[in-house]
Amino acid sequence: MKHLLLMGFKIESMLVVKKTCPFAQHKGSHGSSHNDAMLKWSNLKDPSKHIDKRLNAQSLQPILENRLRLKTSIVATKWLAKQAYAFRGHDESVNSLNRGNFIESIKLLATMNEEINKVVLENAPKNAQYIAPKIQKELLNIIANKVRHKIREEMCDAKFCIIVDEALDESNKEQMAIILRYVDCDGFIQERFFEIVNVDETKALTLKNEICNVLAQYNLLVENLRGQGYDGASNMAGEWNGLQSLFLNDCLYAYYVHYFAHRLQLVLVAVSKEVHEVWLFFSKLSSIINFASASFKRYSELKSTREKEIIDLIALEELETGTGANQVRTLQKAGDTRWSSHFTSVSRFIEMFGATLEVLGKMINDGSSRDMRGEAKTLQTKSLDILNALNYVSSTKRLLQEFQDSGWDDFITSVVSFCEKYDITMLDMSDCYMEDFQLMELNSRFSEQTVELLTLSSALDPVDGFKSFDIDNIFSLAEKFYPHDFTPNEVLALRN
Repeated sequence: MKHLLLMGFKIESMLVVKKTCPFAQHKGSHGSSHNDAMLKWSNLKDPSKHIDKRLNAQSLQPILENRLRLKTSIVATKWLAKQAYAFRGHDESVNSLNRGNFIESIKLLATMNEEINKVVLENAPKNAQYIAPKIQKELLNIIANKVRHKIREEMCDAKFCIIVDEALDESNKEQMAIILRYVDCDGFIQERFFEIVNVDETKALTLKNEICNVLAQYNLLVENLRGQGYDGASNMAGEWNGLQSLFLNDCLYAYYVHYFAHRLQLVLVAVSKEVHEVWLFFSKLSSIINFASASFKRYSELKSTREKEIIDLIALEELETGTGANQVRTLQKAGDTRWSSHFTSVSRFIEMFGATLEVLGKMINDGSSRDMRGEAKTLQTKSLDILNALNYVSSTKRLLQEFQDSGWDDFITSVVSFCEKYDITMLDMSDCYMEDFQLMELNSRFSEQTVELLTLSSALDPVDGFKSFDIDNIFSLAEKFYPHDFTPNEVLALRN
């Protein structure tokens, strides 16, 4: 008992001493500043406790999860870009039924793979989901740069042409698209979409500077430019004409070529509008097409009427059946820049003429407004003129089909023989004024230089085993249009 009392007294004495000892007071309890400092000192002396060692010792699992998450976003980006689909959605919130193509693509990949499902979207850290619009644009930019570098490798040091067009986007900003045309390392002609650039204005100097900036980024020299192509139809203010001149100042062989088929179409349309009967026919055709397909209700009724008509004709054995035959099609407008669209527009109207008249008749009786009924009645009252025109076109339908895929010489021969067959004099269709107007249109759109360049270049056309090959034309092409691209010995060697 005495022993225990003595031990208690000693402990109590020690506690009293500890409380009064300055060093013990400085040291303090477990969480004191002194003990905290000693712990940090101990960690500092131990290299295994250093922060870089702690970071390196991080688990490999988070790294693999981050890589899989990023790879999923890259796969979704590549697929949407290849299909030219929009990325963003109107409502990308978690509770949205459609969060946009990008996020929905990731969700689809997650449903097919449980490992992906564990690391994407709501299962990913909030600061590393890799789905933000900024991330999407960065991924697209990286992919686009890789594609452009691949195109640049494919070009080697070959000469090249540029094709440029501009248009307003949805936000009314000017966008300029740049396409490169060249012969690749294997000798094949390639035409690649290369870049789209925002431009503040469409002045010639601004467009040239933007194009040169793009070319310079990929070490494409303007001196190697051998052609310019612009769509001049909707740009009559002169910016394209000014642009071609600026490039020609830097490179004499950067010949400007306006798409020849486009130019010829514009000539045909302009000349045909000077023929009153032709203009009147297409004007009526356009008004009927616009009226008959102005709303979804009329569009559906037109197709339904045509479908019933086909069924009746098949039952009467007036139409042949077979795979792909007797498809229910609709009316089509003619476009000023597509020659074949006029043929298609007329053919479709002939094909659907009965159904169109039936729909017009219903509009007269059941139209929802006085204006609608009156317009339908107006078109119907002019049916005699329309039928006369259709009778003429119907009789030429076979002719149109014959020359659709043939050359111009065959076309002219067919027209002459047709006119002789139906006793139509050429003067009725084109008098001296029309011939002068046609020549004026052709001369204004086809310069002598571009026509000669096209004629000589046709010698290199590979169609039908280089059927158009002509060594004299190739010699003239090199000697006249590209004299500094060939040495005198090379020009002479061409004949061999």
